[in-house]
Amino acid sequence: MDSISCSICLDLLKDPVTIPCGHSYCKGCIKGYWSLDDQKGIHSCPQCRQTFTPRPALNRNILLAELVEKLKTDFKTVPSACFSGPEDVKYDRDDSAAAAERTEKQGQLREKQQQVGLTICVREKEAQDIRQALMSLSLSAQAAVEHCELVFAELIRSIERRRCEVKELISAHQRASVSQAEGLLERLEQEIAELKRRDKELEQLAQTEDNIHFLKTFQSLCVAPGSELLPCITANQHFSFEEVKSSISGMMVRLEDILKEEMVQIPGKVTAVSEVYVLSPRPELTAAAEVHFHHEPKTRVEFLENYCHLTLDPNSAYQHLCMSECNREVSWSDKALPYSDHPDRFTDHYQVLCKEDLSGTCYCEVDRRGECEVAITYRSISRKGGLECCFGSNDQSWSLVCRNSSCSYWHNKNRTDIPVPCSSRVGVYLDSRAGTLAFYSVSDTMTLLHRVQTTFTEDLCAGFWVGPGCGSSVALC
Repeated sequence: MDSISCSICLDLLKDPVTIPCGHSYCKGCIKGYWSLDDQKGIHSCPQCRQTFTPRPALNRNILLAELVEKLKTDFKTVPSACFSGPEDVKYDRDDSAAAAERTEKQGQLREKQQQVGLTICVREKEAQDIRQALMSLSLSAQAAVEHCELVFAELIRSIERRRCEVKELISAHQRASVSQAEGLLERLEQEIAELKRRDKELEQLAQTEDNIHFLKTFQSLCVAPGSELLPCITANQHFSFEEVKSSISGMMVRLEDILKEEMVQIPGKVTAVSEVYVLSPRPELTAAAEVHFHHEPKTRVEFLENYCHLTLDPNSAYQHLCMSECNREVSWSDKALPYSDHPDRFTDHYQVLCKEDLSGTCYCEVDRRGECEVAITYRSISRKGGLECCFGSNDQSWSLVCRNSSCSYWHNKNRTDIPVPCSSRVGVYLDSRAGTLAFYSVSDTMTLLHRVQTTFTEDLCAGFWVGPGCGSSVALC
């Protein structure tokens, strides 16, 4: 019986169809189940989970249909003698009424089974989405922790550098003052020694009894020392670095105030991160397959509600692209960098991908300088070769090409010139379920550069091309 039963509604197949993997379902059941996946463009078998892109056509399985009809006919034509003897041919009215009511309830039971089967499929899909959301949350939280560690480590290093600079300033001033004072002290000691020698000679001259010698020597010894004597010196006995200490203390207080002010806002930003799941009233199962279109944000504040934190993947970077310490900025280098071989690395184009996959509704911003490209691409894009690797030159990537003040949109080698000038900051909005991708010029206002409406069938990620030449770079905001 399993071969002629639908695993969704758990009833006999009605208008049976067979999908490419070989499993069969009621045509209405599988259409309702697949309608839930229309936004993603990837459809799967409820039993073996094999995926199909695009959605397969549903063709009636004639053999199964005939088998089901024959089975129904056989049940209806089974002789009553097989179940009762000649003495049991009489049925009272109660039995007939019960049989009629049973037939009516049997139909209602089949409808209920069909609803339960469809509910099971919907719930299994919701469970799978929650598991994926948990993985995404874990990766995003880990990235945030790593970023915090890097930022605070750099802050500590910066404070340590300033501490060493102030210490060296004080020590240098001390050494200069000591050296100057020691030179003066040496001259004072020499002058004192010279004065003591002159005093001794004068004492000897005063005690001599030779008048002729006294008169000859008196003139030379009584001459004043003159300009070689040092001027009067007053030593400063009160030294104080209080102003320096006060300045450092004030700097610490201001820094602490800044940290307190920022830390007050951070808990709110953490709790503002989207929840793993949202409970909403259960829609009717008949409406479960309807396509729900998301309203695109209008203001930058609304866009930032969908902000996703991205980091560059060094394993994918071309050898002439230089990563910042936090892997948040990439710039062109005229020298090849000693990157290790990796299957994810671009070998022929100046490109790099982000580590994080993009799913659902996402928004990010980048600051660009010089010639660059901002792209959304399938993770499976080729890393070696010609146009099959180049952003915008294949059907796997969508690219905004920025050349100084002008820009254009590329997809599958088709170019669309954009008449609107592009600022140095570019915003990218993605709703993978609705198939919406939009590029914005971000300044005081959000200016739409180009919008794409398509169907995404694989995992997406952000990627960048950085042109050769001095000053070309892309920084994630």
